Amino acid sequence: MAKVVVVGGGWAGCAAAIAAAKAGAEVVLLERTDMFLGTGLVGGIMRNNGRFTATEEMLAMGGGDLFQVTDEVSRHKNVAFPGHEHASLYDVAKVEPAVRQRLSKYPNIHFRTLARVRDITMQGSRITGVVIDETDEITGDVFIDASGTAGPQGNCGKYGNGCVMCIYRCPTFGGRVSIAGKAGVKEVVGKKADGSFGAMSGSCKLHKDSIRDDIVDTLNKRGVAVVAIPEDLRKEDALSQKACQQYALKEFAENIILLDTGHAKLMSPYYPLDKLRHIPGFENARFEDPYSGGIGNSIRYVGMCPRDNTLKVKGDVENLFCAGEKAGLLVGHTEAIVTGALAGHNAVRFALQKPLLELPRSLAVGDAIAHVNEQMQTEEGLTKKYTFSGSVYFQRMKEQGLYSTDVNAIRQRVEAAGLTGVMERPVS
Repeated sequence: MAKVVVVGGGWAGCAAAIAAAKAGAEVVLLERTDMFLGTGLVGGIMRNNGRFTATEEMLAMGGGDLFQVTDEVSRHKNVAFPGHEHASLYDVAKVEPAVRQRLSKYPNIHFRTLARVRDITMQGSRITGVVIDETDEITGDVFIDASGTAGPQGNCGKYGNGCVMCIYRCPTFGGRVSIAGKAGVKEVVGKKADGSFGAMSGSCKLHKDSIRDDIVDTLNKRGVAVVAIPEDLRKEDALSQKACQQYALKEFAENIILLDTGHAKLMSPYYPLDKLRHIPGFENARFEDPYSGGIGNSIRYVGMCPRDNTLKVKGDVENLFCAGEKAGLLVGHTEAIVTGALAGHNAVRFALQKPLLELPRSLAVGDAIAHVNEQMQTEEGLTKKYTFSGSVYFQRMKEQGLYSTDVNAIRQRVEAAGLTGVMERPVS
C-alpha cells in the first residue's frame, strides 16, 4: 500500500488526505496547531457564484466529502449579498468537529494535531520523511505540501502591519514550515496591485454581543446585514489590499456588510476600531478574529509552489505535490478543497506509477487550475487573485460557458469528460 504524508491540515490538507485514502493509500495527515481547517475555522462562505459549479463538479467526481460536511453544518443557504448569489454560510463552531468525524470514517487516515513539521529528510531528489522533532520522523512514498502561505510572524511584520493574533496562532504553535522550501524549491511570491508582496486576508470577525441587537437579529434571521457607513468613515483604499478580490466592490467600501457564520463576519481586511465605533450600531464593537483587526490581518501568498496542472511540484524534487494556497493564487475554501482533492488523488497515482490526472478545461475546476498556472507565469498575473466566486476568474467562467447552477447539466459535463466517480474508487 502506498503511503502518502500530507503536511498541513487546512481545507486543502484534509481534502488531500480523504482523496488519497479513497484512492487506496495509507495516509498520515499532520497539523501544527490543535485544530484542523486553518482559515476555515473563521471562514464560512461556500457555494457563492461559481463556487456552486465547482462544488457540484467535485461531488460528481467523488471528491466532495468536505462539501457534504459544510452543507450539513450550514446556518443559512441560498443567501444573496452584494455581488454574490446562492451562498451557503457554514457554522464555524461546528465545522471542525464535523470534519474530524469525516476523517475518522476512513481507517487508512491517521491524523495528528500538535505535529509541526520542522524539517525533511531526502535521498537524492526524493523526500523520504518529515521531521516533527529530534526523535520523530514520519516516512512516506509521496508528500503533499498543504502548509499554506501565511505566517510565520516575520512575514506579517515585513509585508503587513505586524502579527495581529489571528486564527493561525503562530505565537502559540510556531509558524508554518514550507516542505517545498526545505526541498530547495524556489517558491513564487504573489503581489498586491501596487507591486508590494503578499495580500491581506479578506475579512474580520466581530463578537455578536458587541453589536446592536437589531443588527444581530437581522443577521441571525437572514444571514446577512448591510449597514451604511457615514461618508467620512469610509476607507476605500483598504479594498486593494485584500486577498479576496471578489469582495473589492464599492458596496463593501460604502457599507458594513456582515455575514452570519456564528461570528459576525465583517467583509473587510481590517477596520480601525475608533472609526468602527463611530458607526451607529457598532459603538461597542470588539474583534473576534484577528484580535487586532483594527490594524490589519494576516498576510498570505508569500510562498507558492511552481507546479504543473496535476499539482506536482516543479523543481529538484521528485515526489512532492502541493495544494491550497501553496498551489497558487486560487483564493477560498472551495478552491483549497478542489486542489487538495486532486493532489491527494494524484499522489497515489504517482506512487503506483500510474498516469497522473489532469482535469480537463471543459470543467471549471480544470480550467481554473490550468488558467491560474498560466497567469502566474506573468508579472501582471501575480498581482491578481483568482476565485470561482468573483473578480477576473468568475468573469472568465461566464465567458467560457463554465458557470452553471443546473446540477444535472454539471453532472452530464463531468460524465462527458469520463470522470464520474473517478475520485471515489481506488487507483488500480
